[in-house]
Amino acid sequence: MQVLVTRSADDAARTAEKLAARGHEALLAPVTRIVPTGDPMPSGPYDALIVTSAHAAAALASLDRMSPVFAVGERTAEAVRATGFASITVAEGDAVSLARLIRGTLEPGLTLLHVTARHHKEEPAASLRASGFTILQWEAYEAKAVGTLPDSAVEAMRSGQIGAALHYSRRSADLVIRLAGEAGLASRLLGIFHLCLSADVAAPLASAGATTLVAEEPSEEALLGLLDRVP
Repeated sequence: MQVLVTRSADDAARTAEKLAARGHEALLAPVTRIVPTGDPMPSGPYDALIVTSAHAAAALASLDRMSPVFAVGERTAEAVRATGFASITVAEGDAVSLARLIRGTLEPGLTLLHVTARHHKEEPAASLRASGFTILQWEAYEAKAVGTLPDSAVEAMRSGQIGAALHYSRRSADLVIRLAGEAGLASRLLGIFHLCLSADVAAPLASAGATTLVAEEPSEEALLGLLDRVP
């Protein structure tokens, strides 16, 4: 089956390898590209780092490698380790487990630096603030939207070659709906199966009328496992 993959190029390439191992063909159509924002890091000391995406790795090069790091999942932790950090505690792949891990490890009142994206969710910062932590957020990188879908994706959708699409973030789901609509392919997009990392990711697709399947846990393996449920 041909599967539409809309995540950023580096991530999409790894996903394509995993799809090939399962006997599927990836059609890469990144709707975002990761770029640094150039925003300065917040001033003032911090007690630990929060990292919620491997895309933060480039920004970590300017930070103290001795700082303890709380990573959202193992993929993110691998990227952090590659930059030279050694003290890394890993959550279960989502913001809820990350906030729970930090609350269970650190005392309230500490200051945490969250290295994050320009377009980021409220969590885990909101619940950590409510628990008594001070959160400094550094929007160090941005998933910048592309202007159009690539010609290969447009042609594949137009000819009905795509059987399913993988979605890893709500923002990319919103973007692919918009870009497909601008290309006159809204009905084609909504006519395939949409496999989503979480219910939040699935929400804009479901609202638009698409058939969505949601992974049992927020991991790529669980997401790819949904392919077995596509007719």
